[in-house]
Amino acid sequence: MTEIHLDPLGGIAGDMFAAAILDLRPDLEAGLIRVIALCPLPDGVSCRLVSHDDGVLTGRRFIVERAGHEDDRAEGNTARAHHHHGHDHDHHHHDDSHDHGHDHGHDHAAWREIRASLENASLPSAVIAHAVGIFALLAEAEAKVHGTSPEEVSFHEVGAWDSIADIVAAAFLIDRIGATHWSVGPIPLGSGRVRTAHGLLPVPAPATALLLEGFGTIDDGIAGERVTPTGAAILRYLCRDRPGTAPKPRRLVASGHGFGTRKMPSISNCLRVLLFEEAVDVSPTQGEVAVIEFEIDDQTGEDLAQAIDHLRAARDVLDVLQAPVFGKKGRMMAHVRILARPQALEAVTALVFEETTTIGLRYSFAQRRMLAREAGEAEMGERRVRLKSVERPGGRTTKAEADDLSGVAGHAARERLRRQAEKAGNESGGET
Repeated sequence: MTEIHLDPLGGIAGDMFAAAILDLRPDLEAGLIRVIALCPLPDGVSCRLVSHDDGVLTGRRFIVERAGHEDDRAEGNTARAHHHHGHDHDHHHHDDSHDHGHDHGHDHAAWREIRASLENASLPSAVIAHAVGIFALLAEAEAKVHGTSPEEVSFHEVGAWDSIADIVAAAFLIDRIGATHWSVGPIPLGSGRVRTAHGLLPVPAPATALLLEGFGTIDDGIAGERVTPTGAAILRYLCRDRPGTAPKPRRLVASGHGFGTRKMPSISNCLRVLLFEEAVDVSPTQGEVAVIEFEIDDQTGEDLAQAIDHLRAARDVLDVLQAPVFGKKGRMMAHVRILARPQALEAVTALVFEETTTIGLRYSFAQRRMLAREAGEAEMGERRVRLKSVERPGGRTTKAEADDLSGVAGHAARERLRRQAEKAGNESGGET
């Protein structure tokens, strides 16, 4: 199992998410460029990944451009300085102190139109599904804010060509990276006011606040919009059932940084991603076990064998051992030791007196340590072989169930089947 943990140091926007994942997995850049070329975007739109160094951290920036619009997208000019995280034009939010125009040449688009254009595009089906899923969350949040239905929502800026590219880029990377779990750290909400197509709104914007419900947040004292609606929708899409949670134990494999354009005081305006793999815990578990012991010298071997079978099959009995010992006057007898769960002591004791001829027994409680074990099966042709696997400090070991090999004629054939089954169990990691 792999996990991607998002650490929103500066915040999160669509372009920051794409840049961070691409910094983690630069091998996905070429495939992403091909996918962006298939998007329902105007002619002349392209994307590129550039290195970035803010003097503290290094990482990448994800830039989407349209030929003839380079001036509008240059870092630091008035059309860009108001947008804190880069080209993710969700609401064209800006601080109150800015009074410049809002549209910058972008068209409005209804949710149903965006959905239709994505579903009719020549994109991989999984990418379409992820992109539509992210947009749908945005539509639901906007509809709730404005008291309408998602189908009637008209996106003002998120429908712009650069934001569509951001969301499709996120969808492609989500699909290709194949993480089984996503988590996110505390999210900086920012503060202040932003001017949008709907008027002056507080930070975080109402739709953003709805999308972030349930997530852990912090106030780090840095004002401005820290999370855009697209960034919030990506978080909700990836972590909707378990915001902020993370599995354990984990092993850190790699990390990446995605930068926005805004320069922040004292911290880097970046989103950090951490790639984890599930770490197998090979430390032994501790617990208590009840130990029941007695000797038998007056019960036939055949009957005692049946009694032991009944004891071994009893609930909460972990194991039954039998060994020959010499008693008084040199008499041969059987020593029986039963390991059981402590809560079953009374029930197992009663069963011992019922099944055997002993008139007394001894019991004690012992501490034990155990390695993690799991049961599985391997299909070997027409035969299924049950397996028991253990995670040891030196690696995984698997043992085939002897009863499942008993029907195979010949020692060499049984050994060959055993080795093949155990090899399959080790290679599958228990998913046999």
